[in-house]
Amino acid sequence: MSEQKLAAEVRTEFGKGFARRARMANLIPAVIYGHGAEPIHITLPAKATTLAVRVANALLTLDINGEKHLALVKDIQRDPIKQIIEHLDLLTVRTGEKVTVDVPVHVTGELAPGNVYNQEMTVVSLEAEATHLPTAVEVSIEGRAAGEHIHASDLVLPKGSVLLADPESLVVNISEATEVTEEEASEGATAEASEASAE
Repeated sequence: MSEQKLAAEVRTEFGKGFARRARMANLIPAVIYGHGAEPIHITLPAKATTLAVRVANALLTLDINGEKHLALVKDIQRDPIKQIIEHLDLLTVRTGEKVTVDVPVHVTGELAPGNVYNQEMTVVSLEAEATHLPTAVEVSIEGRAAGEHIHASDLVLPKGSVLLADPESLVVNISEATEVTEEEASEGATAEASEASAE
C-alpha cells in the first residue's frame, strides 16, 4: 500500500460557517484521534486528499506544524448530491501496530463454460499491520464449476494478515447457468403484462 503525504494545518474554528469557508478555500476539515490523546482538529488540501483516500485503507502521513502523524481514514462524510468530501475522521496509528480493517474482495479468472458465480462477500475483515495494509484480497474462480463454493478460510491472505471473519462464511457460490428460451421469455413477458393490466 502506498503512503500518502499531506500537509495539514491545525484549525481552531468549527461549525457549518467554517466548513463552508474551508470548502471555498479548497480545504477539507478533519479530526485525528486515537491512543488516548486529545483530538487534533485540522484542515487538509482538498484535491490531494480526495486523490489519496480513493484507495481503500489509505495510510496518510500528515505533516502538522513540522511533526509527522501516521493516520488511517476511519470515516468519510460526503455531500449526498455533489459527492465531495465534507469531513474526515482519521485514526492515528504507529509503525508496527496491528489494526482491524475491512478489505475489498476482488474476483478474478474465468469459470468453466456454462457456469455463473454469485459473490456473497464483497469485503472481508482482517487484522494487519497499519503500515502494510492490503488494498484488496483476490479470489480466483479460474476453471471452477457448478457446485463449488469458496469460503473465507479458502482466501489467500496477504503476508502478515490474519482473518477475522468467520472462516465458514461463503465468499463465492458457483452454479450452473440456466438458459431462458425465447418461448419462456415470451411467456414471462405475457404474464407480467397480464398482472400489470389487472392492477
